[in-house]
Amino acid sequence: MSGLIGKKVGMTSIFGANGKYVPCTVIEVGPCVVTQVKTVEKDGYDALQLAFDEKKEKHTSSAMQGHFKKAGTSPKRKLVEFRSFEETKNTGDVITVELFQEGELVDVSGISKGKGFQGVMKRHGFGGVGGTTHGQHDRLRAPGSLGNSSDASRVMKGMRMAGRTGGRTVTKQNLEIMKVMPEKNLLVVKGSIPGAKDSYVIIEK
Repeated sequence: MSGLIGKKVGMTSIFGANGKYVPCTVIEVGPCVVTQVKTVEKDGYDALQLAFDEKKEKHTSSAMQGHFKKAGTSPKRKLVEFRSFEETKNTGDVITVELFQEGELVDVSGISKGKGFQGVMKRHGFGGVGGTTHGQHDRLRAPGSLGNSSDASRVMKGMRMAGRTGGRTVTKQNLEIMKVMPEKNLLVVKGSIPGAKDSYVIIEK
């Protein structure tokens, strides 16, 4: 689907058309440059490669500098491929936030905030073992039983246990676009999106 690369600015709240106070996320979207057009004949599939966010030449490898010069643009930080782009684009074309319209629904993907190594209560929402009385000492936040002694004497795959939390790709679907501000390259969507401030996100129709 058609989409663009953006950067999470932060959260705010606005009044909707019905007068309700709506929490929203502000995203800096584009302008994105088409750095490569992939075709079935040459690459085996159709896709548009978009680039976003300026980068210094001294921090860019020679190979990537040549890639960007071929597209007629300066080095960029983020490259993303979009398959099945609705509009036909050529290398070097610039796509702005005007690709989106107010009231449209979009999917936003990003890397969620990393929480480090966490226990089962925070990671999976476990309720803990037993109560806080009756002689419980240090087992209040324990995961409980990990298996069945009458079945295989091992921990089965997929068992919810403690481990690293966050820091993975998360997609929020069907977020309504509340406002489009082309003069500032900003998009205001309803609700929250994954990631920390200044992290890259992908917005798709």
